[in-house]
Amino acid sequence: ALAVVVPQDPILTIGSSLTATCIINSEVNVDSHELYWTLNGQKLSSELYTLVNSSALRVMVHGLNGSRQQSGDNLVCHRVDGRILAGSCLYVGLPPEKPTNITCWSKNTKDLTCKWSPGGEGESFLRTKYTLKFKLRWYGKENECQEMGTAGLNSCYIPKDLALFTPYEIWVEASNKLGSAASDIISLDILDVVTTDAPFDVHVNRVGDLEDQLSVRWSSPPALKDFLFQAKYQIRYRVEDSTEWKVVDDIGNQTLCRLAGLRPGTVYFVQVRCNPVGIYGSRKAGIWSEWSVPTAASTPRNERSSGTCYQKSGESGSNLRRELKQFFGWVKKHAYGCTALNIKLYDQWRVWLQKSHKTRNQNQEVAVFIGLQEDSPGR
Repeated sequence: ALAVVVPQDPILTIGSSLTATCIINSEVNVDSHELYWTLNGQKLSSELYTLVNSSALRVMVHGLNGSRQQSGDNLVCHRVDGRILAGSCLYVGLPPEKPTNITCWSKNTKDLTCKWSPGGEGESFLRTKYTLKFKLRWYGKENECQEMGTAGLNSCYIPKDLALFTPYEIWVEASNKLGSAASDIISLDILDVVTTDAPFDVHVNRVGDLEDQLSVRWSSPPALKDFLFQAKYQIRYRVEDSTEWKVVDDIGNQTLCRLAGLRPGTVYFVQVRCNPVGIYGSRKAGIWSEWSVPTAASTPRNERSSGTCYQKSGESGSNLRRELKQFFGWVKKHAYGCTALNIKLYDQWRVWLQKSHKTRNQNQEVAVFIGLQEDSPGR
């Protein structure tokens, strides 16, 4: 080694001062007055230096800020030609604060995922390790969760070997080079934090010719069949060109619901979610599943508002060809996976076309469209 910096890799709290000395190896032909210091690549003022002797130069740095990088800030001693003689890493930060807001959920009673908040502002400027620990309340050994970050930052996943009907004690420990802190212990029963898959096979259909209603039907998540439960459901729906959802709460355990008071000739997107309330007699509120994949359907159009103006036959044929070309472009964009065209898809397109103020006599064009589809090859 050409030289050594003392102290090596000190750990300091924010606002501290540091005195460091660069001691040159006696075999190196360099005088200490030829040296200078840098901190993270920035040269430090010579006013901070103290010449100890011909082979040692001291520097004093006041009011240190938090480390710019978790691997430590670089305090380096250089020769006058810029060559590095020695260096030290400074770890400047704060001890961790107590983690808070631990929340956990179990997917179908098979596993457990927990998340937490770091506590305070969550910035210690030092690499901080978080460990989720758990054990059965009355017996059993302390365990550490191994699969960190599976549900995002500050989360951990326990995939198996969980006990039912017995409370767990769960807490989080945080540690870095300046200290450690532990959260409060929470107690929970797996059955009280169960969530499940979203309902599937959601169908949304018209209710005859009723212009303001749609029927929604779905299937319960398969995992719910594996254990006793009392499920309840929620529906939410929105108009195609809106981001505002309306929620229907009072559905209970049924898997069929009718939406009323809707706008005629309008495309709606519908989703359903499930809450497995009352599993094995649990009195907790339960945890909602994710929403199902959106399903779209349109309400029937109000014919009374369509008007009575008819075009000449030549204009009608020309416009019809143009609109059918638009229709096939719309299908290519919106109807993924469709193997056949049908009147329901055409109705949805008519709603889209109506919003663009290009609506024509629907009955006449539907009849022509159906005839074209019946006469086309492959039908």
